[in-house]
Amino acid sequence: MRKTIKMPDAFVILLVIAGLCYAVSHFILPGSFELAGTNDTVALSQFSQAQTPAPLPLFATQGEAGLFNVLFEGLVSGDRNGAAIGVIAFILITGGAFGVLMQTKAIDNGIMALINSTQRIDWLFIPSLFITFALGGAIFGMGEEAIAFCIVLYPIMMRLGYNAQVTVLVTYVATQIGFATSPMNPFSIAIAQSIAQLPVFSGAEFRVALTTLFTFVGLVFTVCYAAKVRKNREDIIASTSASELQLVDKALLLAFFMVIIWVIYGVTAKGYYIPELATQFFVLGLVIALIAKLGGRQSISQSVAAFKTGSADLLPAALLVGLAKGLVLLLGGSDLQTPSILNTVLYYAATLITQVPDALAAWFMYVFQSLFNFFVSSGSGQAAITMPIMAPLSDLIGVSRQTSVLAFQLGDGLSNIIIPTSASLIGCLGVVKLSWNDWVQFIWRFMLLLFTLASVVTIFAHLTNYQ
Repeated sequence: MRKTIKMPDAFVILLVIAGLCYAVSHFILPGSFELAGTNDTVALSQFSQAQTPAPLPLFATQGEAGLFNVLFEGLVSGDRNGAAIGVIAFILITGGAFGVLMQTKAIDNGIMALINSTQRIDWLFIPSLFITFALGGAIFGMGEEAIAFCIVLYPIMMRLGYNAQVTVLVTYVATQIGFATSPMNPFSIAIAQSIAQLPVFSGAEFRVALTTLFTFVGLVFTVCYAAKVRKNREDIIASTSASELQLVDKALLLAFFMVIIWVIYGVTAKGYYIPELATQFFVLGLVIALIAKLGGRQSISQSVAAFKTGSADLLPAALLVGLAKGLVLLLGGSDLQTPSILNTVLYYAATLITQVPDALAAWFMYVFQSLFNFFVSSGSGQAAITMPIMAPLSDLIGVSRQTSVLAFQLGDGLSNIIIPTSASLIGCLGVVKLSWNDWVQFIWRFMLLLFTLASVVTIFAHLTNYQ
């Protein structure tokens, strides 16, 4: 009998990495880059290292980084617009709001009605969802928003005979495929191209082709897997009732869809981000609680209890977000001008890239960005740290700056599908009650396919002098 390798919990993995960060701080010299004026780019010659290591303490005070402080400092780091504290607040508020909605059973009743009315065209459900979310990632950089949709779609998927993996595939994975190949992502490509001194959204034709190609590959994989794991269709139909939706169900579902439209409008037209999105979903919880009370579906006290339960269900994901951010603090933070181990790693990786043939150098850029994303999983943050160095570096090694941006984009976006430091991934997995270990054992073959395809695309872009 074949023995299955059981990976440790993501929390354990991150704690082990924290221990490694503590260990390497005793012999790796921290480094920094001296920025010249307002220039966006940085040369390797602007790097300098400290004369001695800066060992991390086991226990630190006054907000300093220490091994045992990694969780607390990670949880309270950042600002309202990102990791860790902004993302944590978003996760907990969103989980609570949708806990109220799910408690009303309006979603369950709507699913019943949907299944009974669309039995002949249910084969369109998976492809339609995947393409929609891929476009969301490509057009407005959808990421954290996938958590909310996982909450809603998970019971639908279960009712239709699918599993948790399918739910994450059609939502989060689809968004990251669109995110990684987008011709107009405002959170990664716009920033990266600005730093690289390229016209914003230039080279869009090639990226549109990439979005089409990668979305097709992801769609085929998802549809095939979904068909493989789906339960017997007749059993699904037999388990659903043909009862009509009550008036309170319709009112609750209408309120839900109105808020979703408001969210989409806010993101696309007003530039809403984490603070606004969290507030919108909190409004959803309040409206749902009011309608449920007036409709006799559940009391205000029951709605409050449901909010607490929904938030509690996502608490493990929130803790992982804080711990992941704490790793960056242990490495000295992500500021190019502040001495850190992360800057030293960045410098020596860039130096290594200059020593290989140009076609291989372009691929090395992609590999480096994929690995670096483990520590800085924010697209805009990774662009701000790496592109000031990678852009001028590409000039030295004969790689076009557009190709270096593409290497960043693919490395950042696709690796978000598997790394345990991605807040959005951990949030989605928490919603569908799927451990990161089980997710890795499922997704690694598909990730290998995406890695191979992205490698070929990066080398092709270099050989054709992508501009």
